[in-house]
Amino acid sequence: MNIRSLSRGDGVVIGAAVVLFIASFLDLSGFDCPSGVDCSGYSANAWDSLSVLMSIYLAGIIGAALLIVSRFVPGRKVLGFELGQFGAAFTVFSLWSMFWTIIDAGDAGAGLILGLLAAIALAGGAVATPLVPALKAPLVGAPRPAQSVQPAYGQQPGQGYGYPGAQQTFGAQPGQPQPYGAQPGTPEPQQAAQQAPQGGGAPAGDFTPFWFAVPVARPLYGEDGAPNPIAELAPGTWYLAVEQRGPGLVAQTQDGRRGVLQDTTGIQRG
Repeated sequence: MNIRSLSRGDGVVIGAAVVLFIASFLDLSGFDCPSGVDCSGYSANAWDSLSVLMSIYLAGIIGAALLIVSRFVPGRKVLGFELGQFGAAFTVFSLWSMFWTIIDAGDAGAGLILGLLAAIALAGGAVATPLVPALKAPLVGAPRPAQSVQPAYGQQPGQGYGYPGAQQTFGAQPGQPQPYGAQPGTPEPQQAAQQAPQGGGAPAGDFTPFWFAVPVARPLYGEDGAPNPIAELAPGTWYLAVEQRGPGLVAQTQDGRRGVLQDTTGIQRG
């Protein structure tokens, strides 16, 4: 699991689910008990009512969990529906149930009021995240290179933080300084492309392999054109582009898997 796969909208969903869980322990009724009267029945929380607990509080928390899990395992389906779709449906159902429960309550307590606010934020984050660009931005930004000037397309990258630069064992000249953060035994883009398995045809003659990072989590599809993703590229990690495939790129992950990145807008080239 990579936390860089989460977006700001996912952060809203997680925060709202935590607040909803806290609200389940607060009183559902705001009734003020007179002195000398047993009002234990009026100080119940959601855990004292199974229908309220399951239809509102736990439904929202389960929906949030399904949404977050769907970010780490994109394309996973249950009964033909993606986990994210199930999660969004649960959050909307939680808000729907909470709305009518608080309308029907004669004197809503802190548990219902705080729960309503959390359910609104939860359902709003689940539904609006795919639609609002600000919510689709990564929750944790990718580390930026130390230098402000980016190398030109196809050139050897400079000294960027954590960049998978080349070592002397791959053809560096004696005495030549190595990029900061380079890992031992990491090949240059051209050499890594030559070592990669040939699965989708040879790269075009005028294409030079290069390192890149994605601004947000994006799916990587198989070279055979299958509709389901084989992996997910996470922000903050460098990947190797080994071939141009129409408007997309054939990218290679750290574990050697290759696939097609169809959406290349906003990628950061090394």
